[in-house]
Formats: sequence, C-alpha cells, structure tokens
Amino acid sequence: MKKHFKLILVGTIGILAASIVLFIYQNTFKITEKKIEIETSNGILTGTLALPTDYSGKLGLVVFVHGDGAINDSYDGGYKPLWEKFASVGYASLSLNKPGINGSNGNWLEQSMDDRAQEAIHAIHWAKNLPMVDSKRIGLWGASQGGWVIPKIAKEDKDIAFNILVSPAINWVTQGKYNTRKNLQKEGTSEKEIQEVEKYDNQVLDLLKSQSSYDDYLKIANKNSLISKERWSFIKKNYLSDATEDLKYFNSPVHLVLGGQDINVDINNTDLIYRQHIQSNQLSVSILPDADHSMLKKEMVASKLRTNLTAIFFPRSLFDDKYLNDLTQFVSQFKAN
Repeated sequence: MKKHFKLILVGTIGILAASIVLFIYQNTFKITEKKIEIETSNGILTGTLALPTDYSGKLGLVVFVHGDGAINDSYDGGYKPLWEKFASVGYASLSLNKPGINGSNGNWLEQSMDDRAQEAIHAIHWAKNLPMVDSKRIGLWGASQGGWVIPKIAKEDKDIAFNILVSPAINWVTQGKYNTRKNLQKEGTSEKEIQEVEKYDNQVLDLLKSQSSYDDYLKIANKNSLISKERWSFIKKNYLSDATEDLKYFNSPVHLVLGGQDINVDINNTDLIYRQHIQSNQLSVSILPDADHSMLKKEMVASKLRTNLTAIFFPRSLFDDKYLNDLTQFVSQFKAN
C-alpha cells in the first residue's frame, strides 16, 4: 500500500514538474522586453519596447494601436507571439499601456479617437530617436477600434512606412448593430426577441444623438446591461466614428486582415469600403476563413476553457496558423536602406 502511494506521489510530482517546465518554455519568448516611459503634454505613458534577442544594424518598428477596453501593453501576454514573430524578421514592437493602466497617466475612457491618434504620434516621435530604430521603417499595427485611429495617424505623419489593420470596423453604430444581432443569433435568440433588443438599442441611440445626460439614460436603461457613467461619456464622444472618409489619408501600403468567423465586424462591408477608398496598388487583403475577430483559431472560439488552457500552456497556438506568417511576410517587404 505504501509502495503504491509512493508511486502515485512520484507520478504526481513528475506531472507537476513537467507542467511547470512546459509553462516556462511556452511562455519564454525570443525577445527582450524593455519597460519604457514617454513624456507627453498629457502626462507619462508607460509601455514595452520588445526587441529581438540578437540583432545587428537598424531595426524596423511596429507601433501597436489597441482595440477597445482597458488594455495593457502586452494585452495580458496576448501580443507576445506577435512581438516574437516580428522580431524574427528584424522588427521591434512598441506597445503602450492605455491611460490609467499600469502607470500611464489619464483615463482611456476620456479619450476620443483623435486623442488616441495623438498619443500614438507621441510614441512614434519618441521612437524615431531610438538608436536601434530605422526611422524609415516605422509602421502601425491596429486591431478593431484601432481602425478608426490609424487613418488619423496617417493624416498627420506622412512618414509611416506601412499600416496593418486587423478586424477593423467602418462605422461605430453599424458595427454595434451587426455585432448585437450576430451575438443574439449565436445564442439562439428568436427574431422577435432580437427586434425587441434592437428597438431598445435605437432608443439608446436617440439619447446619444440628442447628447442626453447619463441620468436621462438611466431612466430607460436595461438593468441587465447597464452602461457605467464613464462608459456613457466615452460612447457619447466616439459613437459617430466612421473610417470611410479617413481612409483617403493613407499614403503608404495598407494590409487588411479579416477573419471569416468574425461576428464583431461585418468583414464584407469592411472589405468593400477599403477597396473603394484605397488604391489597389496600395492595398493588400488577407481573409482567414477560420479566424475570429481576435484572429483566434476556430476551435478556440468554440471553447473558452480550451482558449484559457491554451493561453497558459501553448500561447503560440492561440492564433490562426496563417495569421502570424501573413504579418511577417507583409513587413518583410520593407527593407533597410
């Protein structure tokens, strides 16, 4: 009995040790992360500069522009596989904590899309003075809401070398309606119930259009999906966002990446508008049939447990297989002088 118990104990310890080794290996990336601070007129912005572990000569740089939410510089580690891939082809990555996150001054919920663009421009100007960065190969990577920010950056900074847009929407209101309907359909909600939700959402939209106060919103608010006061202010400031006219400001290559499983954004509409407003010799489009809004694999979308376990033990396996290679192939065409 004691011998049997010892065998079980040894086996358990072995499994735990193997799990720890696997965790360390899978979460050790071939990059050197440097914590940085950037002084701006609105205070300090903190973030990470991710460099290849070994490099010689000048590096290109990818500046990250986040989507919606209280996002930190590494997206809770989710950006690290991208940083490693970019590093493998001679690119550093620069990503900031949003205002109010991890030491960055301010509050991201008080920002407009123009504010966010100015924040990124500060970061780009700071990066141009770094000794290891090739100032002629600084490009942008932006996801989701970043699609409203990046064209505004391009309008002001004509030296941007390239632009990567991942799952960007075109119009805030249209995108919200699309996402609501698709989510409800996925949950098996009846058409009648969907129309009731849409009716309520239109009432909220009418309040936004009239610039109503938060107290006015609370009078009709659905208590099961209550918007906070700060979020209400953020939405009022940004709900008119539409990328259509701003797309004309691009004067360097644009790479659009869309996921076939995306229920947040109508990828057909995004694809169409980009093709209509960006010259064909300036635009490349990759549609990844099995990827979702975050470029996760199809099987990850179906199981949150699987996604969480993969994020812990196999973070490089989260993304659609074609996604990371697609990005590195795109940036590799921009050669050092």
